[in-house]
Amino acid sequence: MSTDKPVRISREGGVGVIELARPDKFNCLSLAVHAAIAEALDEFEAPGSGVRAVLVRAQGKHFCTGADLDEVKHLRSRPADIEHFIRYGHVVLQRLEASSLPVVAACQGLALAGGSELMMACDVVFASSDFRFGDQHAQYGLVPGWGGSQRLPRIVGVRRALDLFYSARWIDASTAFAWGLVNYVVEPDKLAEVSMAYCAQLASRSRIGLATMKHLARQGLDQPLNEGLELEQVRISRELLNDDVSEGLAAFEARRPPVFKS
Repeated sequence: MSTDKPVRISREGGVGVIELARPDKFNCLSLAVHAAIAEALDEFEAPGSGVRAVLVRAQGKHFCTGADLDEVKHLRSRPADIEHFIRYGHVVLQRLEASSLPVVAACQGLALAGGSELMMACDVVFASSDFRFGDQHAQYGLVPGWGGSQRLPRIVGVRRALDLFYSARWIDASTAFAWGLVNYVVEPDKLAEVSMAYCAQLASRSRIGLATMKHLARQGLDQPLNEGLELEQVRISRELLNDDVSEGLAAFEARRPPVFKS
């Protein structure tokens, strides 16, 4: 496993860890950071990897405060390069969102602009009680570039999203929880422990089962209900025949924990 900065990739049992490791730059996102996240997903999703859940976390005081503006300034003189910078960020965040593995984020301090977009591409979010969420693009004549304009309205509703975009204000952890941006709020000194314990629990589940549920929820979201229901019927009819279901039913009958092989 790689331990090189700007991202540290590691494993703890069945949990693959992607750790932003630029605390001196508030874990801002660069091409190298996105490339490291993509490399981690390649490794964790590979057959036989043993990884069944992914935890995205960050070193230092803040989760992520956005794009690396030094890199943006350098790339703006070359339109093709800035287009690649934006497109590649989209590709990587869409990979997180579409990964067959559950992706959990553990966020402390600030998640701003590109950092908020990274957070929103994850499936489940733990936030520390000192967490703050915001989009400051409008304050500097910018616009969201890595999916924020599309994901935020889908999560919190159009009116709340536009207010956050227009005002560039931050919201605290309790508001983020009330609006559905984060799933859990915990004390800062418990964030690492609680988020890892959650991921370890996911790692005890059927990889096939979790992947199927994620696929159905993600794919069905933007389809008419009848098409989503049809998608579910087709998939469940197939998945009920797999070995993990056989193990789950046997474990239920024997009143023991299941041991999944997928």
